[in-house]
Amino acid sequence: MLSLLFFVGLFASCLVKPNTAAYSYSGSVGGGGIPFTSTAKGRITGIRVWEIPSQYITGIQVRHQYIWSKVFGRAYGPVIEMSLFDGEGIVQVSGKYHSNYIYQLIFITSRGRSLIAGQPTTKSFNFYPTHQESELRMLSGHHNGNGITSLGAHWATGLNSTSE
Repeated sequence: MLSLLFFVGLFASCLVKPNTAAYSYSGSVGGGGIPFTSTAKGRITGIRVWEIPSQYITGIQVRHQYIWSKVFGRAYGPVIEMSLFDGEGIVQVSGKYHSNYIYQLIFITSRGRSLIAGQPTTKSFNFYPTHQESELRMLSGHHNGNGITSLGAHWATGLNSTSE
């Protein structure tokens, strides 16, 4: 009887889904400056991008759950903002860069929506997660006080709860 209980317990433990959180990083593109990281608890639920029309990206701000981060770079020029729906995540970050600034940013969501800011000029980059079901969890990069000079994307999966 004891061995039967042992095997039932062993079998049940095999059915429990393991922590399948998977992480990946899309390496930084662009130049140097003052480093920043948009780290916070919870999913990304909104994003703001400032730009100088026909020039470059001046600032980025990320909302995790209900709390906005500080502005990375500077809040100068027109702001473009997108709020994500419940269960929606950012699954791709693309754009254009040069050694001095990020010139364009495109954020694509799991529902196919997009935020596009900046000018389509210079070299292209395309960030996406390496694990299926992953979404953007954090941005990192550099700014120089005038604008965003480099950008990298951090992805994670297995953290679908809004309390994560």
